[in-house]
Formats: sequence, C-alpha cells, structure tokens
Amino acid sequence: MSSLIDLRSDTVTLPSPEMRRFISEAPVGDDVFGEDPTINRLEEETAALLGHEAAIFMPSGTMSNQIAIKAHTQPGDELLCEENAHIYVWEAGGPAVHSGVTSRTIAGRAGQFTLADLEGKIRPINDHYTRTRLVCLENTHNRGGGSVFPLSEIQRIRAWTREKGLAFHLDGARMWNAAVAGGHHPSEIAKEFDTVSVCFSKGLGAPVGSALVGPKALIGRARRIRKLFGGGLRQGGIVAAGALYALRNNISRLREDHINAQIIANAVRNSPNLMLDPDCVETNLVWFRVKQGKGSAATLAAKLRGQGVLVSNPLPDLLRACTHLNVNRADCEKTAAMLEEHSQFQE
Repeated sequence: MSSLIDLRSDTVTLPSPEMRRFISEAPVGDDVFGEDPTINRLEEETAALLGHEAAIFMPSGTMSNQIAIKAHTQPGDELLCEENAHIYVWEAGGPAVHSGVTSRTIAGRAGQFTLADLEGKIRPINDHYTRTRLVCLENTHNRGGGSVFPLSEIQRIRAWTREKGLAFHLDGARMWNAAVAGGHHPSEIAKEFDTVSVCFSKGLGAPVGSALVGPKALIGRARRIRKLFGGGLRQGGIVAAGALYALRNNISRLREDHINAQIIANAVRNSPNLMLDPDCVETNLVWFRVKQGKGSAATLAAKLRGQGVLVSNPLPDLLRACTHLNVNRADCEKTAAMLEEHSQFQE
C-alpha cells in the first residue's frame, strides 16, 4: 500500500488479498448470453438485499443512473432533482445527451429537499410544456457533505410521486453509508424507489462496478439500453467478483469510516482559518473551505500533499476529504494534526 494518505475519494481503494483471491477463483461465462454465474449471483444478491425484483450489473454508477433515466422517460420529458445532484452536475449532461430530457433543479439544503419544495414543480398538462416524468434523489448526497436523507421525508415524497404518477429514482452510490448511518437495513431505503443505483467501488472497496435495481420489466429495458450504450459484458465475472465480495463483507465496516471522518471534521471545526461546508458531517465525506482572507484551497491542498496527504480540490474554494477502508484512525489523526498545524497558514 502507498505511504500516501489518500483522502481524495473512496474510489481510490485497493482490493484486499482476500478480495483478490475471491476474484481469481470466480467462475465466469458470457454475460450477454446470461451465462456468467458470478454476475448472475451478484445481481440476485443485490436485488434481494435491496428488496427489488431484479438487478443489472453496470461498469459505473453514472451508467446506472443514465440508463435508469432513459428507461423511465421519453425524449422531451423533464426530471426533477436537487441543484447539486450528481446526475445533474457531474455526469456530463447525460440526461440531455442520452435521453433528450431536461432537468429542473430544486434548491436544497445540504443536498436535501422536502415534499414542500417539490409541490408546485410539476408542469401543467399543456402542449407547450415538457412533461414532468421523474424525480431523482441522491442519498448520501456528495456535495451535501455526505448528508443522509431522512427516511421519513423519502416516504412522504414517495407517496406524492405515486399520487402524481411520477417515477422515483435513487442515486444511491453511497446508499450503503446512508443505511449504516441511519441504522436502517438497505431495503428499508431502497423499497421506497422505483429504481436504485448503487456502487460497489466506493465505500465497499471493489475495483469496479455498480448495479441498478428495479422491477423485472424495467430492468429488462435497462439491459437493452446497456447494450445500446456499449455496456454489454462478456466474461464480466472477473470484475463482478470483487463487487460480490464487497457486498458480502464490507457494508457494516462503513461505520469505521464515519467515525474517522469525524476526526478530520473536528480539526476543521477547531481551525480559525477553515470552515466546514456543510457544517454537519454524517458519513464519510468532509467538505471544507478556507475562510476569506486566510489563503486558498489550492495552497492548503498543495501543503498537505507535500506532507503525504491527498485531498481533492474539486472547486476553486473547496476541499474534500473522504474516508474509506484504506485509511485508518491513525491516518485520520495524522491528517487532523496537519490541519491544525496549518491553521495559521497564509499564502
């Protein structure tokens, strides 16, 4: 393992020796023919764990989200999502490019919105208007600081989408974190949605992979769209095996990542030059900024890098530290000490 403490993302994790062994022994077949036993088992176990009829393995979370959008909509439709949602900001304009769908955004608080925020957002039935068809929610919310969407509010929104005839999709790339933080079985969250995308290559530590779950008929459409997108897999069990191992072994340990994130968050809170944004850290993401007149985010990121700690600097004035299974408590305490040491830094 590298001597660097890499907090840029939970996507940087490396497979453990046990995971590598599991991958090397995985039986494989041609998944386009439905004959890869490892992919089939992963899809079955994922669907069962999340309380849905069927699942389809995908190379990435972005592909899962975009295929879900295309399966739910027709060109010219509109989806509703929070203004900093991953599907809107970080997926290269996918809804417009792949599905011909427009996005109407909702101003959220730490990435979250309420039923009251949604009411009144549906377009009237009129030949001049786009048709509102889909509501998308992200849990945990990346730019919302890894915030956990309250299950009670999800349930209220679910009832409203049913009443209005809208589809409801969850970008659940880090839904595993939401379940652990909220003390819920994953199915308690997932069952409220028509479709859910989940990632295996973030907190769970697999090298590659995502899945989309939902009703059998819709997952059948998703399989055809995946082929259209160039995502048909052959002996994909080689990569699905890492995801299967992660699913079976690495969910409950996410609690450790949440505890470690608090160590870093507390150092930021105690610094006179730094501030959390948002100020509540619930899971494994710590977003923070340098206070005005106290230097720049890029300078702090460079200083940390010089001492062996990598954080991401995705926006000019923002930094993010993300805990995961390849960093331990000592790593996070070391990072916290560095942040405290740099609390008086100036450019």
